[in-house]
Amino acid sequence: MFTYFAQSNFAGKVVIFILGICSIIAWTVMLGKYLDLSKLRSQNRRYERVLSKESQLLALDPERPGRGSGPYYNIVREAIEAFYRYGDDVGSADTHRATLRMGHVENALQRGVADQIIRYEAKMVVLGSIVTGAPFLGLLGTVWGVMDAFGGMAGAGSASLQSLAPGVSGALLTTVAGLVVAIPSVFGYNYLLQQTKISVVELENFASTVADRIELESQAASN
Repeated sequence: MFTYFAQSNFAGKVVIFILGICSIIAWTVMLGKYLDLSKLRSQNRRYERVLSKESQLLALDPERPGRGSGPYYNIVREAIEAFYRYGDDVGSADTHRATLRMGHVENALQRGVADQIIRYEAKMVVLGSIVTGAPFLGLLGTVWGVMDAFGGMAGAGSASLQSLAPGVSGALLTTVAGLVVAIPSVFGYNYLLQQTKISVVELENFASTVADRIELESQAASN
């Protein structure tokens, strides 16, 4: 490989250098994203256990609804804060006011879910760009190297396999480098994308459960 790299032209060496940087970025993003998703999932599970011990969700402090952190915690906090913006009373005999209040809570939940989805999908664009761009960068280096090799043969006025092979082998190294970067990246990207989708669905289901629980507690208080 070092011999082939030495036989590459300047453009091929630049492409391989860029692909090396892309590989470092891809592995850093994949490992960091995996750790982030694991941390968020652990925070959510911990906070779910805290909520399971609470008999009344609306009895929690709107500014700090229990001990916890993470997406689920932020969702509950925004929902309770939105609920109490309509007043300190938990239940209301006015049906129209109760409907408006729950609509306000649901809008807050939707905004909260959207904010947390952005957090879940952070850095995935960088990884997707490397997955898509690495093979094309490798192909660019190969085409450029082969073109350079044939151009050198034309300028020398001789055509032989011995004179052509070093330049072509050096040019093909960029394609190999592009695939070495792209193949593990695409597996990592697909795995992380699937885990992100699962986390987003779980977040939406949790937000729906919070909305139902707040509505039921509000109706029980009004009755």
